[in-house]
Amino acid sequence: QVQLVESGGGLVQTGGSLRLSCAASGRTFTMYAMAWFRQAPGKEREFVTAINWSGDSTLYADSVKGRFTISRDHAKNTVYLQMNNLKPEDTAVYYCAARPLVSSYGAHEYDYWGQGTQVTVSS
Repeated sequence: QVQLVESGGGLVQTGGSLRLSCAASGRTFTMYAMAWFRQAPGKEREFVTAINWSGDSTLYADSVKGRFTISRDHAKNTVYLQMNNLKPEDTAVYYCAARPLVSSYGAHEYDYWGQGTQVTVSS
C-alpha cells in the first residue's frame, strides 16, 4: 500500500508559477513510477506528466511541454511538479498517482492516488 498526499496548490495569476508536491509513504517509493493527472470541472481526468522509478525518463502532455517539469527526490519520498507560465486552462484539481516502475499515460494503469490539490489560474 502507498499513501500519497499532495500539497502546494492555490490561486495564481496567468503567467505565474506554482510547485506541487506529492509526499509518499508506505511501500518503497523508489520502486514506483509517479505521475500527475488533472481534472477540470465537467471534464475527464487527463494525463499531465510522469516520471519512472529511477527518475531518468519522463513523459509530458503536449499542453504542458516546456512549461511544467516533474522531478523526484528519493531521500524525501516526494515527487514535485514545477508549473511555470500558468494559463487559465491549467485550472483543475491536480492528482498524484503511483504505479510500479514504469510510467504510463493511462490513468487506469495507476494503482494509488492522492486526494488532489486545487490549482486555479486567474486571467
